[in-house]
Amino acid sequence: MNVVRHVSEGDACSLRVTDTPKGLRAIHREGCVAAIWQRVPLMRFQAWIDALPPEHLPKARMILAPDNVRHAMCDLCGLCGTPETPERAMLVDDIAALAHIFSGVMQAPYLRLHLDVIDTNACRRFHTDAVTARLICTYRGTGTQYGIAPDGTAPKHVSTVPTGAPILLRGSDWPEDPRSGLLHRSPPIEGPGETRLVLVLDPVLDPEGAPDGSRLH
Repeated sequence: MNVVRHVSEGDACSLRVTDTPKGLRAIHREGCVAAIWQRVPLMRFQAWIDALPPEHLPKARMILAPDNVRHAMCDLCGLCGTPETPERAMLVDDIAALAHIFSGVMQAPYLRLHLDVIDTNACRRFHTDAVTARLICTYRGTGTQYGIAPDGTAPKHVSTVPTGAPILLRGSDWPEDPRSGLLHRSPPIEGPGETRLVLVLDPVLDPEGAPDGSRLH
């Protein structure tokens, strides 16, 4: 795992990039505000998911245990008419794997899973999520954008997470001060006809008391 860039000058806050899923545990290190699992999707998978009609891309919002994610995704793909191909199995397997990885990193018995199809400027304002931490993975389209702005304004320098690369971000409920100033947003896509497929995972300790809803990125 490497520290590839400092996201704020003059302190220890950093964004870390890893070649393995274990590297996402760096989020617990002092001063680490986000971690990216740098990976490249298989060409045949990316070609398949990019070519799918948007109405057949899976959409879901649910709270469930990590062990139930695979079965839920299989059912969801069937309901959405996602073609039953080896690439669909890859998508299901990857979402299930990310759910287990994230729950392990965060020690969360349940997850809020939000999988959505986005074709508008869903959340173009830079912000910090009101959660402890959040994993975001864009399977199709432009990835999440991020930058540093301690005063809460739009960052002067903006980076984009590669498609298929999960990013794990600290939220405003992370128990550490001072705040890092790392902000992120959904990339502005309204106009060119781009469609994104985005997975968001949040940790849930009590599924009965968990609030519904999460902005997509």
